[in-house]
Amino acid sequence: MAPAGEKKNILERLDAGEVVIGDGGFVFALEKRGYVKAGPWTPEAAAEHPEAVRQLHREFLRAGSNVMQTFTFYASDDKLENRGQSLSFTGRQINEAACDLARDVANEGDALVAGGVSQTPAYLSGKTEEEVKAIFMKQIDVFVQKNVDFLIAEYFEHVEEAEWAVQVLKSSGKPVAATLCIGPEGDLNGVSPGDCAVRLVKAGADIVGINCHFDPETCVKTVKLMKEGVEKAGLKAHYMSQPLAFHTPDCGRQGFIDLPEFPFGLEPRILTRMDMHKYAREAYNAGIRYIGGCCGFEPYHIRALAEELEAERGCPPAGSEKHGSWGSALSLHTKPWVRARARRDYWEKLKPASGRPFCPSMSTPDSWGVTKGHADLMQQKEATSKEQLEALFDKAGQGH
Repeated sequence: MAPAGEKKNILERLDAGEVVIGDGGFVFALEKRGYVKAGPWTPEAAAEHPEAVRQLHREFLRAGSNVMQTFTFYASDDKLENRGQSLSFTGRQINEAACDLARDVANEGDALVAGGVSQTPAYLSGKTEEEVKAIFMKQIDVFVQKNVDFLIAEYFEHVEEAEWAVQVLKSSGKPVAATLCIGPEGDLNGVSPGDCAVRLVKAGADIVGINCHFDPETCVKTVKLMKEGVEKAGLKAHYMSQPLAFHTPDCGRQGFIDLPEFPFGLEPRILTRMDMHKYAREAYNAGIRYIGGCCGFEPYHIRALAEELEAERGCPPAGSEKHGSWGSALSLHTKPWVRARARRDYWEKLKPASGRPFCPSMSTPDSWGVTKGHADLMQQKEATSKEQLEALFDKAGQGH
């Protein structure tokens, strides 16, 4: 395969109107496989279990991903050391290992490598702009050294912190994408999606959009609002969407982390591959050209995106050789009633049952209403104490 420098970069692809398929949610996928701890959600597996991270990259590449995002989510030093977590690897070692793994697999195809940073405990605790930017800069140094193809500031609940991240990323001279984990109501300070997007573009982002916290329908709706805001301001940008693979019609401003099922009871909400076809088409029709996924997305979900947009992309993903489009390979099944499902209209019209007769279709989210600076969000290096947990249990039991 061509070396990284000979591939078209992310902006060349998007400027040409190409569809760029992202990858899926590494922290959730690797937690289910036993390589990530739910709670801290940190990516030390890149250094501890590189074979697991490499294999997941490879599966997303085979499914059609055009971007290998470094497994560096929450890899800032302040997050790696938060609340008593003690690791045998430094943030730099984790970031370096993640870059090497992503590049190795990207070079097996026509994929690019994106280095990513995300929101920090330091910001939630009220640290200064200078202190927060210094944390981002430590990660950027590794990404520049490893020569990633572009950079992503992802998973930000506050546009202010995302602006700071973009400003630091932009200093690298590489293309920059920025995605917020917000819905149509805006960020946690009430800044509208349109205004958020304008601020990110003015900070230097070439690509803006949404990732995580909400389902595809909500994320596409929010990116549309961002696009409207950017165009109204007379600015230009490319747009991306990397939503959850969970249905979240009952979520409030904070998204799926407020759901009582988060994180261990979310499986009944998982999107089917047919839902993914619908998402890919709706995102494309909305003018979004960087289309991927976040938590809950597995390789088969990404394959569905790539298959839906096969005509626009000019080729099927490699993984389609083991998948008949819209169930066509079911014609090979031994049972006649299953062979009868080998057609698109069957799967498009299907309303899947949950098999849980005593469960509700929607939940009542927790709504604690706290954000940056609130005492409940102050972070610490020390482990959460028994007394702190008991206070939280009492507060949850009292409905806050």
